[in-house]
Amino acid sequence: MTLPKFEYLAPKTLQEACSLLLKHKGRVQVMSGGTDVLPQMKNRDLTPQYVIGLRSISGLDYVEHDKKSGLRIGGLATLNQVAESPVVLNEFPMLSETILKMASVQVRNIATIAGNLCNAAPAADTAPTLIAMGATVKLNDANGSSRIVRLEDFFTGPYKTILGEGEVLSEIQVPNAPARSGGAYWKLSLRRAVELATVGVACLVTLDGNGICQDIRIALGAVAPTPLRVKEAEELIRGLGLREDILEKVAKATMAASKPRNITTADYKRKMVGVLTKRVISQAWEAAGKDCR
Repeated sequence: MTLPKFEYLAPKTLQEACSLLLKHKGRVQVMSGGTDVLPQMKNRDLTPQYVIGLRSISGLDYVEHDKKSGLRIGGLATLNQVAESPVVLNEFPMLSETILKMASVQVRNIATIAGNLCNAAPAADTAPTLIAMGATVKLNDANGSSRIVRLEDFFTGPYKTILGEGEVLSEIQVPNAPARSGGAYWKLSLRRAVELATVGVACLVTLDGNGICQDIRIALGAVAPTPLRVKEAEELIRGLGLREDILEKVAKATMAASKPRNITTADYKRKMVGVLTKRVISQAWEAAGKDCR
């Protein structure tokens, strides 16, 4: 199918982009890489009169790290830029491993993490991992102001976010993990990378010197209207060691938190959430035990 007719706008600054969003509100769509937006336009799921392309805004494709504040990813940094960044590979390998399970090389060279998050698909791969890593996002508005929001609070429904009129997601922020932390993301899909997740489970765990769980964050994707953190499951293992009976309780809690939209596959998805939860916690625990991040 061909694209519907639209006018393409190419602002030079974030503030200009936000102003254009306000000017054309209700008739406009923001686009960074376009790998989500353009297919939706071809299918007529989106029919904006105006498309605001962000590629003309300079300085938004950075991947930077600070030993105190953590990782900063600009809104136009592509998936492969992030996955191949030396600092991400060394300090945030969980994020790199997640990205390499996504799409094809060609798509990863164009698509952005910010676009993946703003599309707000329930099966977005980066969302569970970044939620488990405690990420926040920076939202800019037309007044030149910005606000910081926890990623776990960013999604409000399928393909919906808390982005207000005239707001653009300009940066993803990921805090440094404490020592003796490890993370993992497991994805169930028909094909290894190109396919969207049928189930996604992410976990970041921090251990004390005796191998006891000091802290843990567990997040799910593709099994509810939004990616979600399962705090009730985390509480069942925090302060304890890795035991099969504890893993079983945590798995049951993540299964209970799952709310698949498709009734015909709901039972299967819940069972797979339980299976992947045990696997992802075990892998993250092993990584933490090796003092990996």
